[in-house]
Amino acid sequence: MDRRSMLALGATAATLAVTGGAASASPAPRVPSDAALARSLGFRSAHAEVNGTRLHYVIGGSGSPLVLLPGWPQTWWEFHKIMPALAKRHTVIAVDLRGMGGSGKPAGGYDKKTMARDIHELIGKLGHQRADVAGHDIGAMVAQSLAAHHPGTVRKLALLDVAHVDESLYQLTLIPRPGQPFFPWWFAFNQAQGLPEQLIAGRSRLLIDHFCDMLLVNRAAIDERDRAIYAHAYATQDAVRAGNGWYQGFVQDIVDEKSHGQLTMPVLGLGAGPNYHYLAEHLPHKATDVRVREIKDSGHYLAEEQPAAVLAELNAFFG
Repeated sequence: MDRRSMLALGATAATLAVTGGAASASPAPRVPSDAALARSLGFRSAHAEVNGTRLHYVIGGSGSPLVLLPGWPQTWWEFHKIMPALAKRHTVIAVDLRGMGGSGKPAGGYDKKTMARDIHELIGKLGHQRADVAGHDIGAMVAQSLAAHHPGTVRKLALLDVAHVDESLYQLTLIPRPGQPFFPWWFAFNQAQGLPEQLIAGRSRLLIDHFCDMLLVNRAAIDERDRAIYAHAYATQDAVRAGNGWYQGFVQDIVDEKSHGQLTMPVLGLGAGPNYHYLAEHLPHKATDVRVREIKDSGHYLAEEQPAAVLAELNAFFG
C-alpha cells in the first residue's frame, strides 16, 4: 500500500469553511481555559521557553516521563480521554506544538526537525534525559523526527495513524481518480500563503466539524465541547497561519528525512483502516524493532474514538 492509500483516510473535506456542511457560522461558545481544562483532569498547565519559542504543555501523574504530541487541527486536548489513566504509571506531558493552541506562533521553524528540537529541549528543561514519546498526525511526524535526530532522548516511540513524510508524498495527485472517495486536499490548500487565514479565521468551527464528520466512524466521539475547544484554538489568522506552516514545511521535511538512519529504539504503530496497512508496510523500513497494531472501529482520531483500545496498546508497549 502506497502513500496515497495511507492518506486516503484523510478525506474530501475540500468544501471546508467555504461550503458549510454540518456547522453554522454562529459565534463560538465560550470555552474553558487550558488551565481549567488541565485541572479537570487532575493536571496543571504551564509554559516553557525552548529553542527560541514558547511551548505550552499540560503535566500530571508520576513515574517515567511520557510525552504526547497532538496533530492538526487539534491541541493537547485530543489526549484527554487517556491522560488520567496514563498518569497512573507515567509523568504525562501533553504538549501544544510550536504554532498550536497556547504555544507561540513564530514566523518560522515549522519544519519537523526544528519542532523536534523544541521537544528535545522541553524534555531536558523538565529535568529528564529520556522519555517515551507518542505522537498523532503532525505530532507523529515530530515524534519520529525527534527519534531520528535526538535518539538518546527517546526511549520508546509510538506513532498514531501517521508517519513522517517522505518522497512518496510527491506521488499524490491534485485531482482524485474516478471512484477514489477521498483525497488530502488540505495538503495543497495549506500551502497557500495568506489565503487560508482569511477564509478560516472566525469560521474555524466549520473546518473542525467537517474534519470530524468525515474522519470519524462515530461522530459523537468528538462532542460539542471538544469541537468548540478545537475551533477556539484555530479561530485567529495567526493560529491558521501557524498550523499551515506545518504543511508548508513538508518540502524541507522530505529533504531532512533522507538523512534519517534506521531507528533502533522500539517503535509502535497504531493505525485505523488503510493507515494501519500503510504503517504495517512502511515502518519496518524505518526502524529495526517495530510492532504495528490495528485500532478497529475507528477513524483517524484514534485516542478520542477508541480510547480504551489505544490506552491498552500504549500501556502494553511503554510498560
